[in-house]
Amino acid sequence: MKYSLTIRKEAELDISASFKFYEEHRLGLGHDFLLCIDAAISKIERNPLLYKKIYKDLRRIAIERFPYRIFYLVQSKHIVITAIFHVRKDPVSWKGRT
Repeated sequence: MKYSLTIRKEAELDISASFKFYEEHRLGLGHDFLLCIDAAISKIERNPLLYKKIYKDLRRIAIERFPYRIFYLVQSKHIVITAIFHVRKDPVSWKGRT
């Protein structure tokens, strides 16, 4: 089944902030982060129901090489990425984005 995908504005801001952090830490590391984000999103698009629900209908996938998780919802034939958070971020932050 083919799913459409939307990345919410808040999740885009999460990506931008993390990219900036990694680029300031080491030139090129932010681009590596983006490649890992793209790889995780591709996995979600291929099989969004593979990853278990962690809160109500919210699902989560780990990002390789980086301590981040992508949080997303599957609504009919639509995937909505709600947040991309560091693993140490307060869980209350992503619960508010469901």
